[in-house]
Amino acid sequence: MPVVQANGIDINYEVQGEGEPMVLIPYLAADQACYAFQVAEYAKHYTCFSVDLRGAGLSGKPDGVYTTDLFADDIAAFMQAAGIGQAHVFGLSLGAAAGMWLAARHPDKVKTLSLHSGWSATDPFLRAVVESWQGMARALDSVPEMVIQGIFPWCFTPEMYAARPEYVDSLAEFVRGRPTPPVDAFIRQSGAVLAHDATSVLGSIQAPALITFGRYDLVCGPRFAAPLSEGIGNSEVIAFEDCSHAPIYENTEAFNEQTLAFLKRH
Repeated sequence: MPVVQANGIDINYEVQGEGEPMVLIPYLAADQACYAFQVAEYAKHYTCFSVDLRGAGLSGKPDGVYTTDLFADDIAAFMQAAGIGQAHVFGLSLGAAAGMWLAARHPDKVKTLSLHSGWSATDPFLRAVVESWQGMARALDSVPEMVIQGIFPWCFTPEMYAARPEYVDSLAEFVRGRPTPPVDAFIRQSGAVLAHDATSVLGSIQAPALITFGRYDLVCGPRFAAPLSEGIGNSEVIAFEDCSHAPIYENTEAFNEQTLAFLKRH
């Protein structure tokens, strides 16, 4: 996998497919492979650049304060270094938060904006959840085990745990098999989640935006649909009625079909 120097750090990425460029920004603690189920389909239509964010995967993990707008500047610098003029930008959760700032601060780089399980500004409930993940990561001294024990239950519905236990186990093994950040890097990344507030810049986003949520998502769920859709003028909203925070895994077929339909319209 190639690496570029951008915004003062090494940024690791992978390229697959042919067509217009698409940049996929990972969620908290994940590396670029987290969107494997999407890239398998998207790469039939787009050149997919899957990126490791600062603090995760094989990208740089420097000390200092991480913010979602810093992640956006990292992605903009990555695009410049990789020769990507403009791209369809895709992100789930933390990736969506970074995407908002990218579209607001670097509008010329964003053709469309796909915001999945995103949020406009961290509220007290989300803060409590993320701080519990930080405490668990420190206690377990393991980011993969914290993800499996602490984050997974917020990502999937009880029905999925009951009906597809082998699938949940396979996702857990996937997490254990990927490059994962040390606890201190996770604390810096999750600090960016705690500090996220894009309310003031949503109105400056010009790219056509798709906003999606899982109906049962308590972390970044339907309560953020109105702030995002009302803040971003040229936007549309899709709810995945049978999903929680991770429709990309819980209902992959419907997610890929509906998100591709949006992309193809633009």
